[in-house]
Amino acid sequence: MFLGEYQHTIDNKGRLTVPAKFRGELATGLVVTRGFDTNLMVFTMDGWKDLAQKISQKPLSDPSTRAFRRRVFSGARDLTPDRMGRILLPANLRDFAELNGEAIIIGMYSYLEIWDRDAWASVRDEIESSEDVERWENLGI
Repeated sequence: MFLGEYQHTIDNKGRLTVPAKFRGELATGLVVTRGFDTNLMVFTMDGWKDLAQKISQKPLSDPSTRAFRRRVFSGARDLTPDRMGRILLPANLRDFAELNGEAIIIGMYSYLEIWDRDAWASVRDEIESSEDVERWENLGI
């Protein structure tokens, strides 16, 4: 289970240190792909297989399914952290998420998100506004 918010630096080679708390779950490999906002999503290998299986069960004849598959799979990279717990984020994914130095890694229960520090601050401020509380009432949670 991935929880919390962690600030890390992306070095000049594009490496990001995985928070120590998550290294055990990600040590054997992970998948990074484009998120649905200006962010990246990180899955364990098992989590990725589950997602891929769900996507693969959707009909290829549906244009929305094909577009979703293209978005998720074309941007995906399987990575293995080095012995220091770092992953090398490919340049195209860093560019997509506008990652330039300071990154925030947030736990999303079954996966992680990686955000540019300033972009995450803006999203977090929006989430924490009182207007969103009313919108959450409709989630049925």
